[in-house]
Parts: sequence; structure tokens; C-alpha cells
Amino acid sequence: MCQHQTPCPTADAPDREAARTVARDDVLGWTLLCNGVLTFDDTGELLPDGQIIPPRRPTALAGAAT
Repeated sequence: MCQHQTPCPTADAPDREAARTVARDDVLGWTLLCNGVLTFDDTGELLPDGQIIPPRRPTALAGAAT
């Protein structure tokens, strides 16, 4: 997919989020990268093969009172 000199990381690479942005929708909260990965503002991802990467954001602040 990537046509850049110094190609972007592939969709299965650990640093796949470093690929360049192809399209973005700030209202819906997604970004399409040139390696075919769809990233979401909640840090979740959808890979080109349909694999879902769940959000990695923290669920609670460390040391917060409950």
C-alpha cells in the first residue's frame, strides 16, 4: 500500500501507528493510515485483515480514591 520513500511500517509491525495519515474524520474519531490500519480516538484499532485491537487507554487513574 505505502508508496513513500522509506516505507511506512506494515500493519502487523509493532510501530504500525507511525504510518502516515491518508484520511481522517475528527467528528467520528478515526484515522486511516497508509498501511491500511484504522485507528480510533479511544486508542483502539482495526487492522486490514479485520483483526480488532482493543483500546489501550487506562481505565482508572493510579492512586485515585475509590
